[in-house]
Amino acid sequence: MSRVALLVTHTGRRRSTEHARTVATDLIRAGFEVRVVADEADDLEVPGVVPRSDLDAADGAEIVFALGGDGTFLRAAELARPAKAPLLGINLGKVGFLAEAEIDDLDQAVRDVVNRDYTVDERLTLDVRAELTPGGQVVESWALNEVSVEKGQRAGMLELLVDVDGRPLSRYGCDGVVCATPTGSTAYAFSAGGPVVWPEVEALLLVPISAHALFSKPLVTAPTSTFAITVDPFTTFAVLCADGRRVYELPPGAQVTVQRGSLPVRIVRLRPRPFTDRLVAKFGLPVDGWRGGRI
Repeated sequence: MSRVALLVTHTGRRRSTEHARTVATDLIRAGFEVRVVADEADDLEVPGVVPRSDLDAADGAEIVFALGGDGTFLRAAELARPAKAPLLGINLGKVGFLAEAEIDDLDQAVRDVVNRDYTVDERLTLDVRAELTPGGQVVESWALNEVSVEKGQRAGMLELLVDVDGRPLSRYGCDGVVCATPTGSTAYAFSAGGPVVWPEVEALLLVPISAHALFSKPLVTAPTSTFAITVDPFTTFAVLCADGRRVYELPPGAQVTVQRGSLPVRIVRLRPRPFTDRLVAKFGLPVDGWRGGRI
């Protein structure tokens, strides 16, 4: 039975396309059926690559390769998650916090996959449901990193009421709030002042953005918690954003519910290392101190 790999990259960038061609060629030589999203097949120009639609591209795949930055990884996660396919990120971007390997490790990463020399972690996700009007239109989505509710225009503040587990917590005059996973704690939530949470920790994060309030600290709750965020009926319209990729307008009075996702994202680990080492490397932390180590 043929082994199947899905390859996701940013074909609008020449460097990414060149590396994707190398990976596709090596996998085909190793006996894999290599799939790509149909819109990207012509740009890769690799004989034997199988174009597939977004809907079923990862169905039955042994592994999904994401070659690029965190944006490419999140796009690949949209394909891998419903198929429960493991996802391997190769960083071709700048920080690439979600990626498992850097470009210098590309050849070895392919060999490890061919030899099945890898493990798989499951990462907690978020499910989000937004009632745009009481008893009216409903939109649903999910996120690996975060769900944010933010003001839809620069001027003025957004008025939000936040409930946790069915009980009112606080009303914020703010730019918005971020609901994040431990995986997303190093992304938008971190920039908004939230804590870094080790990915092995099962928890949810709530981080107000520029809140004009006495109580505006980030919160870490149980993974079973549910957040309800209501846009005040007399405030401006807001925007719901999932992983920076799926965006919906929220009129005044809309309510957003966020809870643990029903499906995790399965992430490939080639040579697991302590999260502390990843944090230091990706953020360039000064482990010797800002003034250097003592002699």
